[in-house]
Amino acid sequence: MSPEVYEEMARLEDEHWWFVARRAILRSVLQALPLPATPQILELGCGMGGNLPMLREFGAVTAVEMNDSARRYAHARNDCSVLPGHLPHHLPSLPPVDLVCLFDVLEHIPDDFAALQSILNNVKPGGHLVLTVPAYQWLWSEHDIAHHHQRRYRAGPLRAMAERAGWQVRRVGYFNTWLLPLVAAHRIKQRLLSRSNTKSDARLPARWVNSLLQRVFASEARWLRQHTFPCGVSIVAVLVRK
Repeated sequence: MSPEVYEEMARLEDEHWWFVARRAILRSVLQALPLPATPQILELGCGMGGNLPMLREFGAVTAVEMNDSARRYAHARNDCSVLPGHLPHHLPSLPPVDLVCLFDVLEHIPDDFAALQSILNNVKPGGHLVLTVPAYQWLWSEHDIAHHHQRRYRAGPLRAMAERAGWQVRRVGYFNTWLLPLVAAHRIKQRLLSRSNTKSDARLPARWVNSLLQRVFASEARWLRQHTFPCGVSIVAVLVRK
């Protein structure tokens, strides 16, 4: 991602509705996993480190980030190790862990299949990979370009790719469903107006709007603890190393 996007994340991820609600959903998904009492957790592509405090609720956390400035920032604000590296072939040498987290990272990687194969080496047998990605290529917009996305996904092909890469799929499905009509309308409006400024959608709205969107999005958390939705702006996958 561009330096501007990293700086934007640092400004927004503690209070913007999308980041806050997504953390609530991810916490719910992780709570349902059969993790050991003191799991070892690895977040790949931790960005500015906004998810690390939430992950530390579950166990001992190590993180990997390719961007030097983001890595220094994440290390400074969190009491955990943040190492240099990137997928698929340049990860640091680490012992296998109980849980790998890959939150909105896979879409940035040109060879996403190789990335999924590579992560197998970082997970203990019976351990988990939890990943999220943006859904539906028809939602592609300037936001994806600004964030240097390679693609958006559909649940079926993502499931098939994970299985080919050697993972056992526990579940794959959609979330951020209640807001899908709003997001789709916004993206269609952008196209009709022929906007091409290659800027991110992420802006902090008025306080009441931010609070409302956060509550709507986060209301999916209880359902997503065990289930997924048939459509949505994003996809979550829970994978197990055989």
